[in-house]
Amino acid sequence: MEGIYLYKDKVEEINQMIDELGVSLDLDGLKKEIEKLEKESFAEDFWEDSDRAQKIMQKVSNLKGQVKEYEDLLGRIEDLEVLIELAIEEEDYQVYKEIEVYFEMLSKKAEEFKLSTLLKGEYDKNNAILSIHSGAGGLEAQDWAEMLLRMYKRWAEQKSFQVEILDLLSDTEGGIKSVTMLIKGYNAYGYLKSEKGVHRLVRISPFDSSNRRHTSFASIDIYPELDDDIDIEINESDIKIDTYRASGAGGQHVNTTDSAVRITHIPTGVTVQCQNERSQHSNRLTAMNMLKAKLVQLKEEEQKERIEDLQGKYTQIAWGSQIRSYIFHPYSLVKDHRTEAEIGDVNRVMDGDIDLFINEYLKQKAF
Repeated sequence: MEGIYLYKDKVEEINQMIDELGVSLDLDGLKKEIEKLEKESFAEDFWEDSDRAQKIMQKVSNLKGQVKEYEDLLGRIEDLEVLIELAIEEEDYQVYKEIEVYFEMLSKKAEEFKLSTLLKGEYDKNNAILSIHSGAGGLEAQDWAEMLLRMYKRWAEQKSFQVEILDLLSDTEGGIKSVTMLIKGYNAYGYLKSEKGVHRLVRISPFDSSNRRHTSFASIDIYPELDDDIDIEINESDIKIDTYRASGAGGQHVNTTDSAVRITHIPTGVTVQCQNERSQHSNRLTAMNMLKAKLVQLKEEEQKERIEDLQGKYTQIAWGSQIRSYIFHPYSLVKDHRTEAEIGDVNRVMDGDIDLFINEYLKQKAF
């Protein structure tokens, strides 16, 4: 029972950290902003501009989520403090065991909240557009790309984020050559920006009759979904637009017309494509928004003032450029080469448990 006093001190440290985060977040200011926006939503003409109204209501929801998460943490801390006092007074071993479990959960929640406060980039709060491209290696690499698609979809589900496939290029033999999806959720881009780079797979290939070990690669690209009111000038002469027949699901109309759209920004080499909508016009609008988002992200990364200065070239999807390795054989390990974070259960990671890698990356960038 001597350890109970150590838990008491640790809980006090967490309490102090959460209090300090509350000050930095300006909880009173957030509540006043919520009150102001809600008052605005009661106006008779509020829904006349539906796009603006939806953005305001989404902002209210996000702000309320931040306040609720903070207040929930304070409530959990108070509950644990009561349990600790009870254990000290009654010297109850069963309560002590309950405290151990509760403390682990509280520590994880507090760390997640702390990391969420680090997401202060201009677009961190936005939805994320995530693209996966298989590297060289044919079917083996295409299967790896499909495995990564499943991993990110599972991660998004665990966060209660929504996933919308914007473009999918599959292969008749199996796997996918590329996929682009929109992940909708508060801070989706802030979290997922850590995933940009080349991901390496090592395993005994199920497609090799000799059961040899294979290494495959896939690249992940992440950029934020932008609001329509963000203006970025793109000259018509700088883009090349191609239309083609959609290959995915969508009914007879999608598969018999050139509704899919590919746009190439010639100065930077950036290419985006969309085929999820039924009409070519809708796909063109979505693809242009994707292009704008990609160019804004590149401008931010390169700290350039003019789009013409950007170079949107990818590093080679192969040896030496990977940010993370997923090893199924001869042992089970996932290791991030930027932060040295690792998990010994590769199947757990493939089921969407990638928060350790995201959190370690955010910590490394923040300090």
